[in-house]
Amino acid sequence: MKLVEPPSCSSASSIVFIGRNHRGQWVAQQQNGLFGGLFVNRAQAVKYALFENGQHPEMIIELSREIELDIGGQPASPPTRRAA
Repeated sequence: MKLVEPPSCSSASSIVFIGRNHRGQWVAQQQNGLFGGLFVNRAQAVKYALFENGQHPEMIIELSREIELDIGGQPASPPTRRAA
């Protein structure tokens, strides 16, 4: 039996920003900084975002500017965006 961790977000409507950081790595981070991670490609960042936000692709926002993973728990500022 394979155990899967439950999503870490408390709401099914968590907005998740994805984009590239200054090193070209893909970043996915919840708007309020509750969860996030670094990924080698866009597909993995989107897959993670979908898992964490309860499978709501409409709540994933791909940024056109650089985004840095903030592990300090600070909310992300609303950036320039485009649909994922």
